[in-house]
Formats: sequence, C-alpha cells, structure tokens
Amino acid sequence: MNHKSPPPRWATRLLHWLCPPHRAEELEGDLDELFQQRVGEMGLREARWRYVRDVLSLLRPSLLKRDKTEYAKPTTTTMLRNYLKIAFRTLIKNKGYSFINIGGLAVGMTVAMLIGLWMYDELSVNKTFQHYDRIAQVMRNRTVNGETDTRPGLPIPLAQSLKTSYGQTFKHVELAWWTSLHTLTLDNQVFSKSGKFMTPGAPEMLSLNMINGSRAGLTEPASILLSASLAKALFGEANPLHKILTINNTMTVNVTGVYEDMPAGSSFADVQFIAPWDLYTASTDWVKEAKDDWTNTSFEIFVQLAPSVSFADASRSVRNLLVGKNNTSSAQKPEVLLYPMSRWHLYSDWKNGINEGGRIQFVWLFGIIGVFVLLLACINFMNLSTARSVNRAKEVGIRKAIGSRRQELVAQFFGESLLVVALAYGVALGLVFMAMPFFNQVADKQMAVPYTNSLFWVMGLGFALLTGLIAGSYPALYLSSFRPVAVLKGALRTGKSIATPRRVLVVVQFTVSITLIIGTLVVYRQIQFAKNRPIGYNRNGLVSLLLNVPHYEQHRETVRNELIRSGAVLEVGESASPLTEVRSTNGGFDWPGKDPTLQVNFGTINVSHEFGKTVGWEFTQGRDFSRQLATDSLGIVLNESAVAFMGMKDVLGKTVTWNGNGFTISFHVIGVIRDMVMDSPYEPATPSVFFIGPKPGKVLTMRLNPARSPQAALVTIGDVLKEHLPDAPFNYTFVDDEYDQKFRSEERIGTLASIFAALAILISCLGIFGLASFMAEQRTKEIGVRKVLGASVLNLWSLLSKDFVVLVLIALGIATPIAYYVLDKWLQAYTYHTTIAWWVFAITGVGTLFITLLTVSYQSIKAALVNPVKSLRSE
Repeated sequence: MNHKSPPPRWATRLLHWLCPPHRAEELEGDLDELFQQRVGEMGLREARWRYVRDVLSLLRPSLLKRDKTEYAKPTTTTMLRNYLKIAFRTLIKNKGYSFINIGGLAVGMTVAMLIGLWMYDELSVNKTFQHYDRIAQVMRNRTVNGETDTRPGLPIPLAQSLKTSYGQTFKHVELAWWTSLHTLTLDNQVFSKSGKFMTPGAPEMLSLNMINGSRAGLTEPASILLSASLAKALFGEANPLHKILTINNTMTVNVTGVYEDMPAGSSFADVQFIAPWDLYTASTDWVKEAKDDWTNTSFEIFVQLAPSVSFADASRSVRNLLVGKNNTSSAQKPEVLLYPMSRWHLYSDWKNGINEGGRIQFVWLFGIIGVFVLLLACINFMNLSTARSVNRAKEVGIRKAIGSRRQELVAQFFGESLLVVALAYGVALGLVFMAMPFFNQVADKQMAVPYTNSLFWVMGLGFALLTGLIAGSYPALYLSSFRPVAVLKGALRTGKSIATPRRVLVVVQFTVSITLIIGTLVVYRQIQFAKNRPIGYNRNGLVSLLLNVPHYEQHRETVRNELIRSGAVLEVGESASPLTEVRSTNGGFDWPGKDPTLQVNFGTINVSHEFGKTVGWEFTQGRDFSRQLATDSLGIVLNESAVAFMGMKDVLGKTVTWNGNGFTISFHVIGVIRDMVMDSPYEPATPSVFFIGPKPGKVLTMRLNPARSPQAALVTIGDVLKEHLPDAPFNYTFVDDEYDQKFRSEERIGTLASIFAALAILISCLGIFGLASFMAEQRTKEIGVRKVLGASVLNLWSLLSKDFVVLVLIALGIATPIAYYVLDKWLQAYTYHTTIAWWVFAITGVGTLFITLLTVSYQSIKAALVNPVKSLRSE
C-alpha cells in the first residue's frame, strides 16, 4: 500500500486562513499534487520545504482579495461597490448627458451656496458684539397730521432721566454724537477720520476687544480710543499709547487705548475712534447749552438692558417719558421706544411708527431665488433621467427577473444620483472659490469661503445629500416601477402620457426663469425712473467739502474770493446740510390763514447768499438771495412742497413766523424753487425753508469751471485751501457721486438678480438642449421617413421645435400674473415709483422664445440634415 506523506499542516492552515474558501480549496489541491510528486523525486524534507515556499509565494493581494463569486454571499459593501461601478460606467457611456447633468447641478449648487453665504453674512451682522441681544437704540415717535414719524434724535436730559429713574432696567445708558468725519492732527499732519463722541460706559457696552490699554480709558477727560487700523495709519508699528492728538484743532487728547476694528458691515464699522462725550460738550457751546434742553433732539442714546429685563417690559416703562416735554403737544402723541440691535440691519424701515421690513425682504427674496435655481437644476436631472428611461428599461427588467427587489433598484438609482451630485458639489466648490471675489465686489461684501470650519462641511454634505435625494427621487421611483414582463416583451409605454410629467417640469423651469427676468427688468426700470427724476438743481460739476475747522469763519470771504479768482470755480456756496441730505427739521412755523390744527415739520437749511446760484436751483416764483439787499437777512426761499403744504397760492411777500426755543423770528418769502431731491429719490421732497443765517454752515459747495479739467481745478482748489486753511484736510466729494450712492442698494439687488436670472435661463436651456438631443435621437427613423416623403429641413425643424415653444408660451402665461402681483406690491413700498409696462412682458416673452429656439435649433437642424439612408439602413 502506497502511504502518502502529508504536507506541513501549519502551512495548509495558513493558506485556508488568508485565502477565500473557494480559492483555498483549489490551491490546496494543486499544491498537494505537486508535493507528492516532489516527495518521490527529492525526498520528504526537500518537498516539505518547497511546499512552505510555494504557500508563502501565493500570499499575494490578488489571491487574498475576497471577490463576489458564486461561492461568496454578497455583502452591503459589495453591493455598493457594484452600484458605484455601474454608475461610473453609465456616466462615461453617456458623456453628453452626464456633462449636462453635472454642469447644471454644479451651477445650481454654486448659486445656492453663494446665496447661502450671503444670507449667513446678512443674518450675522452685529452678532459679534457680546451683548448683541441686550443693546438697543432709543428712538422717538411723533404723530404729525395723522402720520407717525420715527426718528433717532433725542434730547440730552432724556439720557439722564433714564439713568436716574430706571437704573434697575438698564445696565448702560450712553449718550453719543453721530458718527461723522473729524480732523485729527499729529505733528502738523492732518487726517480726516470718522469717529464718535460717547459717554465712558460705551466701550464696555460694545464689548470692545482691546489690544492696548483698557475699556476704562475713556473715563479720562482728554482721552481717545483708536481702532487698530487707525493706530497703524497714524503711528505705524510704534506704541500709540500716551501719544498726543488734536481733534478738530480744538481738543487735545491722549491715546489711552487701541481696540480691534469693529467688523466690516456692522453698525459701528465706520467708527475709527471714540472720544469722551464730556470733552465734546466742553468744546462745543451749543451742545453745552443743550444739556438741560428737552427741545433740542439732536443726539443719540444707546442702552443695554439689565439682566432678566425684556425689551417689551423696558419699552412699556419708558414709553411716556417725552409727554409734556420739549413743547410737544398731546396731539403729537410723543413716545419713547427701544430699537434692538438685532433689528438694526435687517429691519430698518419704519412705517407709521411701526418697525417693519428693510433688508430682510431681500434676504428672503434671494433665499427663494437660491431654492428655485437649485430646483431648476434638479428638474434637469429628473427630466433627462426619465426621458432616457427606455435605454435602461431592459436593465431594470432583467434585474427584476433574476430577483432584484424594487427597494434595491431604488437604492441603485439613488446611488447614481448621489454620485452625480457629489461630482457636481466638487465642481460647485471650485466655482464658488473662483466667483467669490467678483461676488464680493457686486454685493459689497468681504466674505470668504469657510473651508476650515467643520460646520461648513457638515452643512455642505447635508446640502449635497438633500440635493441628491430631491434630484434622484422621481427617477428612482419611476425607473424602479417598470414591470419586467412588459419591458422584456417590448411593451413599455413611451407615448405622450409618459412625457406629460417632463413637460410640466419644463413649464415650472421656465416659469421661474421668466419671473426672474421680469423682476430684473422692473428693478432696473425703477432705478432709472428715480435717476431720471428732476432733482431741482444741476449736480454736474459740483464739488462738496466739509470744512470742520474752527477758524474757517475768519477766512470765509477770503477763501471764496481766492477760489473764484483762481479760475478753478465759477461760484462758491455754503450750507448747514449737504445737497444730498436734510439734516435739520423744525416745527413752530406760522403763516396767515394757517389751520390751527395743522402740525408743521419743515426742513430748515441755513445757506449763504451764493448757495442758490452755485447749485443752480430753479425758481418758479420770486428771486434769489442778494447781498445788496439788507432785508434778505430775514428773507426765506421755500420749495414747492412747502408751498403746497401751506396751501397758499400767492406766497411771495407773505410773512412766515418761526417760533423756536425761546425765540420768534418773522421772515418774508422772497422766492419759490422747484423741489430739490435731497433725501431719498424714491420719496417726496421734504417741505423745506432756506434762510440766511449768521453762520451759514461748514459744507462748502463749489461749481467747477467747465473750461478747465476737473483734475487741474481740484489741484488749484487744494492749493488755495492749503494756503488759507493749512489744517483743513482736502477731502472733497463730487455731488453726483454722492447722489448716485442713493441707488447703490437697489443697483446691487438688480445686478445680483440679473446674474441669477441669467444662470436660471442657462440651466433651463441646458435641460432643453438635453431633451431636444434625446428627442432627435429617438425620432431618427421618423425623421428619415419624413425626408424620404419630401419633408424640408424647415418642416422638420418646426416639428421638433414646436413642442418646446408651446411649453414656453404656457410658462409665460403663468409667470406674467405672478410677476405682476409680486412686483406691484414691491413698487408700492416706494412713494415715487414707476409703472409695470406691457412691453416688459413682451420683451421677456420674445427673448425667452428666441433663446429657446436657438437652443433647440442646433439639435433640430442637425437631425434634419442627417442622410435618411443612414437612419433607415437597418429597416
């Protein structure tokens, strides 16, 4: 009996442990046969050694890999790997459709992410302040002629009353002067910087992050706190503490602290320095006089609530503090209210005493736009996936026939959708990174993609997953619903009833796109309507300059004469308010025949004799001020709105009495001018009174000589000012630029809306291009037969294009009333607004049809030009 020697058992066990079972059995048989052969030829010792060597040589990754075979039960991991493999093969096989799907989703996700970052930035404004949810600005309501007016200007005594009587309600009550430009002098160098004068508790209330010094630095009477950027601009890398500066050439201060710049976009972003309130009071006579004056409502008050006190409770407790004060009648219903910091940025509009609306409407608007643009991209994916269902019907039928359950097919198709979305998300991240500088410029932001923030990635992955589920839901449920018997018999329905959902989705796409286009056109039309509004003066060639230096009064006439003599300017005027703002309003005006119940609130603007000639205001009655007539010192010029308010037909020469705080002045009307648009160009002009005061103001307005270039004229003006006012910085602005600033917000909204509308159309056209391509592919034989029967290229183009034209016309019919309703409500928020013209809808419809036909025509004409011999070769 031939006895077989066994190979080393440990080597055999190693082989079975490391290799898949089916492969280990096969290898063991081969190795055992070779071992027995070697025993006869070489002996047992050599054979055992070589057996071990052969086992070790077989331990390679390719042999150790446990593949899915008929012997191995498929695992979840194996199935997922299989789904991904099929998904990748499908993408590679259909490169054109894959490009449309990935490209459309990437553009949609890019828009959604950019809008999401913009919304997050808007919603985060002021949240960097530690006590963001406890700080408020004190405001006042006053009812005039049935309309409630809300203003931030308040009297100084109110702050003292809040401190002494409501100490348990407020942790901080801080007085402040408005953020404005001031001159800072350092070693004979003059800088013009914006800052605030505030009471000592303000740095603690605002939770300033101090770099040098402490928040208590403002308690010193002659101190100043500088922002980090201003400290660096003034002192470079040197330590700024205890350095000496002069404010407005009258206040010498010592630097006691440096704080981090307050965030860009915040309500205090422009505050480059903070100086003590008491210093401002001591150096400004009229502020000193207003200390106990309830009628002078020229100041700001900020408060921080005490712990456990709500805004509602605090507002109720202080509501009636102005009743019986500042000569306000009971009919005006004076009311104190608190305006929380959390609402400053997004809810800045006041309508009849109620805080409602503002930028929040744009936040929600763009949020809706982002959702719809992403939905358009998802619709593309749904349409192309379901349209191409015929190509995958047999795959579904075979899978179901061999045992695949519907939930497994749903999982497969969802996996394919998620793969496409994952690739699109990667592309979208790159697009967001590249588009961010341009987007920041358009939106006037300083945003960055927070790649290092883990929350960003978590939300991003959640966003991609949600997009994948939305985009893949309909195709997954639709494709997995095929019956295998019908599919494998070739009885799958592909008629009009199956195409109806796709048509509905295309209509939705174009309804959204058309609505966005109409909205963009109306926004631009509203902006142009306001820009073309007569403004009552000629702003071209006007230069404005704030001369905030104390000794300007002594050099006023010299500066004016020298500027005119230089030939750089034609005329020079002065005023207390710039041309683009009414800074002072007052009541107390009486005139013959005035209704005793009529409450007055006129804009009051102190000007020089040459102001009107300089700006070129337009008279409808009477004349301008004249230096030759001494009586003009008590003359006034009214605008048309003031005359209409007074209800006087023949106003020239009439006496108008101004009953102020402790004074009564009788003026006579010498002229009436057309309304000058000095405040919002979307609102009616403020009824205003222009008069000659002993000190006209420090806003210098100059009419440049058109015979000289603006650059040369400005150099000359700078030289004249430097000669006579060496400590006055030459920070000029062009009046037309200041006026254009009033349109910046609407222009930014219009630009962003136009970009998003263009991208929406692009996504919709990508989808139509894909559908047109597929339809042309499916109807190749039909087109061939029609050509054989004599159809022209035009006939075939019309055949393939008419369905899409009908869908666009339906979308236009749906979008038109929706857009009209929404935009009409938006326009009603502006007193001075345009109308929605019919041609806006006509242009949008014609333009959309043209773009649609242009998109479809490529595939239609390409299919129509194919030789019918090629398309009918197999028939």
